[in-house]
Amino acid sequence: MITQSDHLFSRTKPVRLFLIAAIPGAVSMLASSLYQTLDGMFVGQGLGSTAFAAINLAMPFVIINFAVADLIGVGSSVPISISLGQGRKKDADNIFSVAVILILIASAILGFLMFLMAPSLMTVMGAEGEFRELAIRYLRVYAAFSPVSTIVFATDNYLRICGKTQSSMWLNVLMSSLSAALEFLFIFIFRWGVWAAALGTCLSMTVCALIAIIPFALGKRSLHFVHPHFSIPLVKRILSCGTPNFLNNIAGRITSIIMNMMLVRAGGQDAVSVYGVLMYADGLVQPVMYGMVDSLQPAIGYNWGAGKKSRVRALEKCCLTAAIIISVIAWTVLHTFPRFISSIFIDKSQTALFEMAVSALGIFSFAYVTRWISFTTQSLMLAIEKPKYAALISICTAFIFPVILLLALQGFGLDGIWFNFAGTNILAAILAVSIVVKEWKNLMGKDLEDFS
Repeated sequence: MITQSDHLFSRTKPVRLFLIAAIPGAVSMLASSLYQTLDGMFVGQGLGSTAFAAINLAMPFVIINFAVADLIGVGSSVPISISLGQGRKKDADNIFSVAVILILIASAILGFLMFLMAPSLMTVMGAEGEFRELAIRYLRVYAAFSPVSTIVFATDNYLRICGKTQSSMWLNVLMSSLSAALEFLFIFIFRWGVWAAALGTCLSMTVCALIAIIPFALGKRSLHFVHPHFSIPLVKRILSCGTPNFLNNIAGRITSIIMNMMLVRAGGQDAVSVYGVLMYADGLVQPVMYGMVDSLQPAIGYNWGAGKKSRVRALEKCCLTAAIIISVIAWTVLHTFPRFISSIFIDKSQTALFEMAVSALGIFSFAYVTRWISFTTQSLMLAIEKPKYAALISICTAFIFPVILLLALQGFGLDGIWFNFAGTNILAAILAVSIVVKEWKNLMGKDLEDFS
């Protein structure tokens, strides 16, 4: 029996398939990134600079919490897609069922630990007084909702595997819209504190997680819940395939934590705020690129599993073209309009802080000149089940290269930190090209039907 996903992944022309999958993926991530921008704007304009700095100090730990669900969600989606491409539907259903249970257990444990450790974590970061207390309150709300909210990140992958790309898109649009509405209500109408910003997001994530998972539970999707058969090799396979994304998230947050610690000591609260502006600006670009490239992973994995390498190459060309276009636009906008972007988050009356942000954005913009190279290579390696290469790019981009450059550029002060992003992407591009060269013969191989 040919399912909707089988027809979409194996028979649709590559460019059309890219448009069908990537545009909803990009819209989903754009909605998410627009909400993140509104989140920063609401907190910065409604609660002040201390609250804005506090959420940026806590955010790396929030993302670490999300990363566990993403680890299992992405890690299971790759073998699920390959199993479907090989015609092994029962195996795909079992991987799906095992993964959902793993996410629920892991999210509950991590949320509990993060709630207890929040005060100690903020003390280690160097935060004091009101700055510290606001960050603790913000982090604890996310930790409390972890068991019921974080699974929404995995359902996004499962919907795309089922060919429900538009359902995935509308779910993300709903989540972002509901988050923004609740946050505006809580901050500007009810006049609640910074914890309410986290509450609005967590409530919307929980609602959308339920909306997404119920059709699977009712058997209305091509992936079905079955009696799960756990095995050590299966869990290892899921974790292996999810490790590159997980390492990218975790290592990136560890790097952010290190940077925040250095910024608190080198420039105080203002430097942390500027770093937050850079992250919010990047939050408008990176998710769109990720949405377009990540949306093609199920299709690439399916065709790789089916031995259709020519379709894999055609789909990857579409990903490369889209990533280049997004990177060029990002560099142009950030380099041309740094004052406008800074004004979204920082009051111009805070002259020194505002000018620091403008200067930082100009330097930071050069990260996009080469970012597309490592980004698309990592995604391709993950989709064709080459997790070691993807993990290498991930850990180097998110942690090793940034830390090396932090040490090497200490003499340049804050400008050295702002340049860190561009330098990291140059080094990551060199690494990615070397991996593609090594795998070139494998990628350029003939389709299975060519040998029949």
